[in-house]
Amino acid sequence: MEDRLVSQPPLGALRVFEAVARNGSFSRAAGELCVTQSAVSHQVRGLEDWFGAPLFERSGNRATLLPHGAELAAALARAFDEIEAACRRARRAGAPPPLTVAVIPSVAVCWLIPRLAGFRALQPAVEVRIVYAIHGQPIDFRDVDLAVVFAEAAPAPPGMAVAQFLPGRTVPVAAPHLGRPATPAAILAAGVMHDTDPTGWRAWLDAAGAADLAVPSGPVFEDFNLLRAAALAGQGVALCPLAIVAEDLREGRLARLSEVAIRDRHGYYVLSAAAPPPDRAAAVAAFRGWLLATAAEATEPPSLTP
Repeated sequence: MEDRLVSQPPLGALRVFEAVARNGSFSRAAGELCVTQSAVSHQVRGLEDWFGAPLFERSGNRATLLPHGAELAAALARAFDEIEAACRRARRAGAPPPLTVAVIPSVAVCWLIPRLAGFRALQPAVEVRIVYAIHGQPIDFRDVDLAVVFAEAAPAPPGMAVAQFLPGRTVPVAAPHLGRPATPAAILAAGVMHDTDPTGWRAWLDAAGAADLAVPSGPVFEDFNLLRAAALAGQGVALCPLAIVAEDLREGRLARLSEVAIRDRHGYYVLSAAAPPPDRAAAVAAFRGWLLATAAEATEPPSLTP
């Protein structure tokens, strides 16, 4: 016991525990930290072993903070906030930090990274750091200069400049070798894949005039990039935003199966501070302008691939 108390606390596990306590969920903490839920559970179990006492009361699949766990979580939240603030001050005191851009994974992989060399050629002096923006998770703009998010309507956070980047129109697509099922029933028979849950396919069937058809089961992918990879591999039909899979459609890697689209009112938006710090303003304006220009130059792929 004495050896445990005098040893250094496992800071990584404490950070994971604080995220679980703050989010009220092991799965949401895993999403925030970009790790698996099993990795989060393993870290928390290791921390409990270090303390020699549980931090949660577990009942089935539910875990509730014990009083001393809640006290620890509150203290850690304050401590981590102070550490992050001190790190920001120290970073500003040194060399200018890179321009940090938080981007949802689908835009990062399918749109931004293939085009990023273009910005670097235009602005070689601006160092860029790309991080993931997790859908549904708040973005700390004290550490992020710009963000690209997906939303049903334009976000309106105070003090932020917001511009639509790409449209969210979504259609069924599949690898060409699966054939070209054209009717809703034929598309369902080809095998559908789900992005998180079946609500997307329910909305598409309703829009296609097939409200009488039930949404079949199929593999579920919690990340769009996984869904797109499965579609490219010919695993079934996926609902994908046209703007994000445009190159796949143009190059023939995927085929659009219907003119019927959903999420017409959704969109991808660029957010940045309305008044960035003076030492960041030029870089923020340059990246924001370049990003919006890439979208303005893009053209929507053909309605239906011949």
